[in-house]
Amino acid sequence: MLEAFYHEHLIEAGCDEAGRGCYAGPVFAAAVILPKSFSHPSLNDSKQLSAAERDTLKIVIEEAAISYGVAMVSEEEIDEINILRASFKAMHLAIKQLAVVPEMLLIDGNRFIPYGGIPHNCIIKGDGIYASIAAASILAKTYRDAYMKQLHDEFPQYNWQRNKGYGTLEHRNAITEYGICKYHRKSFNIQPNQRALFEK
Repeated sequence: MLEAFYHEHLIEAGCDEAGRGCYAGPVFAAAVILPKSFSHPSLNDSKQLSAAERDTLKIVIEEAAISYGVAMVSEEEIDEINILRASFKAMHLAIKQLAVVPEMLLIDGNRFIPYGGIPHNCIIKGDGIYASIAAASILAKTYRDAYMKQLHDEFPQYNWQRNKGYGTLEHRNAITEYGICKYHRKSFNIQPNQRALFEK
């Protein structure tokens, strides 16, 4: 069972991102304020859950949350400001959407650019420790997955409905065959799959 809070008497928002390591598409982030009493037996780091479990929990989280926000930063802006800053900006945009101003931010990871004068704590692997960060990880992941499925309709050759833009063998082989498109992150210096080229 995850920890319900970091500080018992503060309004806390958990924050996490999804898609930071992808070859294509935007980075998404979410911020979630949960009631201190909230618990769910399946709530966990989104990476430990199946797609069906994440989709079910997304509904539970959105209904139970005191407030939540989800935001994205495009691949163009990722190329302009770099992926780390883009991840922080997506978190800032998600926090800005919150209808309740948090008194503490719980950030998954080891770095963060402060936002709005709100105190924060960076927690490595926090999405497997605190419920609010786990909830944010699930929202960021489910919203991004849905977005990448939309992009798949425009560029089905990369099969983003399955790989979501990550650098899987399938995706790298498609890049070798078709090249990159407007949704690929140019700053990532994506290289063709040399093995696939050799096997042609």
